[in-house]
Amino acid sequence: MARPRKCRRVCAMPQNNSFAPIGENVCREKIVMRIEEYEAIRLIDLAGYTQEECASQMGIARTTVQGIYNDARKKLADALVNGKALWIEGGDYDLCREEGPGCARKCRAACCRKTNIQ
Repeated sequence: MARPRKCRRVCAMPQNNSFAPIGENVCREKIVMRIEEYEAIRLIDLAGYTQEECASQMGIARTTVQGIYNDARKKLADALVNGKALWIEGGDYDLCREEGPGCARKCRAACCRKTNIQ
C-alpha cells in the first residue's frame, strides 16, 4: 500500500489561476499545475529560495521539493512552447492564514486540502 501524500504548506493562492495564449494558431489543450507546484516555482524562481529553504517553508523534504519543482517546470515549458492553456488548481496543500516571512509555521495539517488531480 502506498504511503499517503504529506500536505505541503502554501503561503498564498495564486492571484491568477489560469493563463492561455492568444491568437489564431493556439492549441486548445489544457495543462493543470497543482497549487504546491505553483508554490515551489514562486519560492525558488521568484523569491530566490534554495530548494532546502523551499522545503523548510513548505514543510516537506528537499527531495520532494525537487520532484515538485521539476514537474512544475515541465508543465510551464509545455504550456509556453506548445501554446497550451495553464490552469493552477488542486493538489495536497495547507494554506497559511498568516502573511509575511515564516507564515508556514502557522499552518496545521488538519486543514489540508486534497484533490485527485495528478
